[in-house]
Amino acid sequence: QEKSCHLSAALLGEDSEISQDQLFELLKYAALGKCHNAAQPSWCRIYHQSHLAGVVVIVLHEMSQLHFYRFYLQFKHLRKVFQHRFTLATSANFPVSLYGEETNLKPQNTPQGLTSTSSECITKSSDLQYDPIIRRYGGRKQGLTSYTLTLEEQKKNGYPIEGSPRSKGYISTECDQQRTDSSPLFGLDCEMCLTAKGNEVTRVSLVDAQGQCLLNELVKPESRVLNYCTRFSGVTKKMLLPVKTRLSDIQTRLKKMLPHDAVLVGHSLNFDLQALEMIHPSVIDTSLLFARNEGRKFKLKFLAKAVLGKEIQCEQKLGHDPTEDARAALELAQFFIEQGPTKVAELNLEMLLTAEKLAEVSQNKAALQPKGCGFQEQLNEPPPLSKPCFLDCLQVTGQKPLLLGRQGLDSSGLCQSNLSTSNKQILQRALEDVPLSKFSIIQFSLGPEYLGSHLHAGLYEKVRSKLTDMLTIYAGPFEENFCVKSVKKEFGRCGPIQSLTVVTETFQPYVCIQYEVLEAAQLAVESLNGAEVAGSCIKVQRPVTAAMLDCNVLIKELELDVENEGVIYVAGLKNSLTETDLQEEFSQLKDLETLFLPKDLQSGKHRNCCFLKFQKSQSAVDALEAINGWTMKGSELRSRNALAPGHLWRWIWQMNHSKGKQGKHILYEKMEQLSDSEQDLRKKVKKLDHHIKKLYRSLQNNTLCIVLFPGVNSTHGSQSGLGLMGIKDEGRSAC
Repeated sequence: QEKSCHLSAALLGEDSEISQDQLFELLKYAALGKCHNAAQPSWCRIYHQSHLAGVVVIVLHEMSQLHFYRFYLQFKHLRKVFQHRFTLATSANFPVSLYGEETNLKPQNTPQGLTSTSSECITKSSDLQYDPIIRRYGGRKQGLTSYTLTLEEQKKNGYPIEGSPRSKGYISTECDQQRTDSSPLFGLDCEMCLTAKGNEVTRVSLVDAQGQCLLNELVKPESRVLNYCTRFSGVTKKMLLPVKTRLSDIQTRLKKMLPHDAVLVGHSLNFDLQALEMIHPSVIDTSLLFARNEGRKFKLKFLAKAVLGKEIQCEQKLGHDPTEDARAALELAQFFIEQGPTKVAELNLEMLLTAEKLAEVSQNKAALQPKGCGFQEQLNEPPPLSKPCFLDCLQVTGQKPLLLGRQGLDSSGLCQSNLSTSNKQILQRALEDVPLSKFSIIQFSLGPEYLGSHLHAGLYEKVRSKLTDMLTIYAGPFEENFCVKSVKKEFGRCGPIQSLTVVTETFQPYVCIQYEVLEAAQLAVESLNGAEVAGSCIKVQRPVTAAMLDCNVLIKELELDVENEGVIYVAGLKNSLTETDLQEEFSQLKDLETLFLPKDLQSGKHRNCCFLKFQKSQSAVDALEAINGWTMKGSELRSRNALAPGHLWRWIWQMNHSKGKQGKHILYEKMEQLSDSEQDLRKKVKKLDHHIKKLYRSLQNNTLCIVLFPGVNSTHGSQSGLGLMGIKDEGRSAC
């Protein structure tokens, strides 16, 4: 009997923001599986991966979480089929980034007569304010502590962290975080091979601040070697035969060699520390230090040449020299610290990279093979990479990914197509070609006329305005001298209040309350409308505006959202209760799977509400009945079905606390432009949803399908992306 694949992901709450690396982690395991030694992703789990029929990634170009919730009712298929949803950290062009760190091959606003000489690539000082390095660090020269990664940055970029489940069993260097601007720098680099366990270290190099080599050791892997990765590592089977040094020996030596305030420097150092299975608190990562837009990274080889004037990782050599790489990363960090951000920005590395890439493309035009409205990229021998990219891993196994998209979407020029290519043509091609490929990426777009930053700004303001209205209720009338404190206490039992103001323009006073969560506002409308509060029988309602006329429809659809199945909202908790306390109190509820206790993202304090996710929908229904009227620690609880999926908590909080940066006349102008085109946009979105539905229905059973709204970066700010995923089964595909 054929086994059915299924997907499990505990994405309720603030931990549901997924980085591009974590997404690749999932795609790698789904495409390669255990037989190619890919590891289960840390944030979700695929059961019976070997039975997957294929992987299909649908990318909605230049669309964000904002688009999904603005056109929530139009995305009928997406919200009813894909049970797992997550916020996606804004990243560069997704299909191109699969090819490795350098993704921007085609110049943007390139001056005529560009050459690769550095004198012609210096940026004018007036343009520096837009440089990502200046935006991140400012223009002033600072000490090295300003460039070490914070704990949050380390988490975001996949560094081993003390206490993290992913770092279980890792060894700490036992260095503290008492670093100063005088702390010693050490360059570190490792080479790895592929074993039955995964990536294991085969060579380690450590250099001091003067570039002197302190450690350059071959290391024998613990598990059976499947691929020595000699092209990258330079390590062969013959070299490792006499080696006795093991990983534990290297860990011990590094602990002894590093002083308590040591700062490690490396390029994508997270991979090295993961392979070493070591935790170190103070790091400078040169792949992040030399910041680029949209999360892209420069290669170490390029930076060494452009910044230091040094050639490393030469093709004539067999593999990389880790001592050379460690020294290059160290010198890059030292250059950055000594010269300061302004001097580095003035190098105009983006322009230098563009010139270099244009030269490469002109030398080898045969690298790109156009095929109709899409392409099937076949890489016989990819160029050397400091870290193997995702598609490189697929190529090793003989898999040839399919990529289809519209011309102009791919800033690298990798996706070639006809000027007339439409979403309909792409869909038709996908229906023909996807069944022939194990791994496919399909790009759809609303079209350039709907992707301008001015429209994005208007869209953002409309969503923020509607969200504010949905979080707001008006209650009254009250007596002239009513007790505001008792009103706030009563309405506070429905959930966390952001603001309460007394409305005095009316004959009798009313209150305007804005909540922090949608469920609280809805609970107030449902439970307090017609109730007696502060000695008055009151009416509770939301603001009446044109945008709110479909509010009840939206609330109903949110309740029916597949991601809210089995999730309930509970309010009226005492702020002193911890997550452990609540786990204990709710332990008697049957089939309780996850508890999420929201907190203020500035103060870190827990709010007086929580979300409970149950394994079965009926258990959630039973829990609702049991909890309403339940008293916990002297406080009466109120509950209802969840409305906003867990990943929305952080997003709603950020929108709720955002301040408009534009002048009102500019904003109204943008909103007017949006209103003119929004009716057409709704039709486009509805059609797009229909295309995805048609493609999804054509997929084989047991196909992993992921839909990505990659996020938007514009002059008006960034918007996080959104991911929806699920493994197709016949039951759900009938929706």
